[in-house]
Amino acid sequence: MQDYPLTITQLLQHGRRVHANSEVITYMGPDQPMQRTRFAEVADRADLLASALQRLGVGEGDRVGTFLWNNQQHMEAYLAVPCMGAVLHTLNIRLFPEQLAYVINHAEDKVIICDASIAPLLAKVRDQIPLVEAIIVCGEGDASSLGETVAYDELLAAEEPGFDYPELDERAAAAMCYTSGTTGNPKGVAYSHRSIWLHSMAVNSAQSVKISEEESVLLIVPQFHAMAWGMPYAAWAVGCDMIMPQQFLQAGPLVDIIESTKPTVSGAVPTVLTDVLHNRPDADLSSLKFVLCGGSAVPASLIEGYRETFGVDVVQAWGMTETSPLAAITRIPKHGDGMSDIGWKTKSGRILPGVDVRICDDDGAELPWDGEAAGEIEVRGPWITGSYYLDPTEEKFHDGWLRTGDVGSIDDQGFIQISDRSKDVIKSGGEWISSVDLENELMGHSSVREAAVVGVPDERWDERPLACIVLVDGATATPAELTDYLTDRVAKWWLPERWTFIEEVPKTSVGKFSKKDLRAKYADGELTVETVG
Repeated sequence: MQDYPLTITQLLQHGRRVHANSEVITYMGPDQPMQRTRFAEVADRADLLASALQRLGVGEGDRVGTFLWNNQQHMEAYLAVPCMGAVLHTLNIRLFPEQLAYVINHAEDKVIICDASIAPLLAKVRDQIPLVEAIIVCGEGDASSLGETVAYDELLAAEEPGFDYPELDERAAAAMCYTSGTTGNPKGVAYSHRSIWLHSMAVNSAQSVKISEEESVLLIVPQFHAMAWGMPYAAWAVGCDMIMPQQFLQAGPLVDIIESTKPTVSGAVPTVLTDVLHNRPDADLSSLKFVLCGGSAVPASLIEGYRETFGVDVVQAWGMTETSPLAAITRIPKHGDGMSDIGWKTKSGRILPGVDVRICDDDGAELPWDGEAAGEIEVRGPWITGSYYLDPTEEKFHDGWLRTGDVGSIDDQGFIQISDRSKDVIKSGGEWISSVDLENELMGHSSVREAAVVGVPDERWDERPLACIVLVDGATATPAELTDYLTDRVAKWWLPERWTFIEEVPKTSVGKFSKKDLRAKYADGELTVETVG
């Protein structure tokens, strides 16, 4: 057989030639016409960007940062940068300034492409990133706070059509993302051309997301968050139209985008879907065949809410930055064993071909796939990272396996059920309590919009759960009422004695619940706590 390299260059040329008329559609704002650009033109502009970056001194292996929304320019960078042999570094625009400066310096970014509308965020660290030789600015807005910059469109206009892309090693780095840094500094994960190519094929498989030329995908997940869950490359490979929302990620604009462009597939974290469900229950989402949901556990109430309110299927998936990110997805199996649909849909995901998974106890011993034994989930495979960039962190890797930090079980059909993050599991009197299970049950109450549960010190039991509740606008509930609601749903000794009602659960830079912030607020006495029992 031919030893043909699996590179993004091959995907670029395939999309250009085979799917020339598919489109990248960018939402420009309320009452503005959509920007529609054919794949062939996007590819041609990627050629110009590669030429321009080369003229700026970017060579093979150099890192090019992107500080951009989901839009056409970002897609052009997704294609140009890795295909010219450089490394695409998607920068999380929601990082604290000190973390942003850290990842830019740690990756040694040579050039950054920045959207003018968020230039002030990058300007906060401009004097702290001495290795950055040029900043390219695109979009509308005042970027003067960055000092000297180069205009994106002017840069491309100065180049000649076409670019002579080099032959690349499929194992060379193509892109990199940094983890959200919930504990310590963010850690860099480098993706090879081969890993992205294989991950794209996995995303498009019938057992997975199964997008194709007949679909159109609304990319809500930011392109800086685990490569938008791998969807841009997967969609480009099969000619699936891509709808880019830019910064318009609130319920109102998202509904406008869906109603006007009629996407068939989308994906988002639970907080975004909850926002739409609570604020726009009148929306017409009927074009959507399903919405992929992940990033944190998806409560049954959200799945049922989308089915009953919109007639839309919510499909849960599991993965992380280190897994590119897709590792498992929940599809109801052929052999259902009598379990209800919602029982299957609240599973974290069924392991995809190409991903090996095991669960291990505290001593590293492998546990059975019986749906009962719980331990830390470990993974390996062709799109799973084997190390962090310039960061040994040996404790995260175990005999060639990545230790995910997720605790859960696996049943005999390969369905994973996450019960908690290892750092969030509550150990009370020597027994484990799943904060995720408590949260999901609480969010099934009609008055509860969000619920986060954290372990707090307890004199008698060492640790007990504190339930942090965000109520639906206009709704009321008391700790006693919520305790009664939980009584028939969880073990008696799981019932929280401590309750606090808050306006919003603090979120991480990628929209997950920030439980470390809640624990810190409790320790500092910033939460008003009521007790039951």
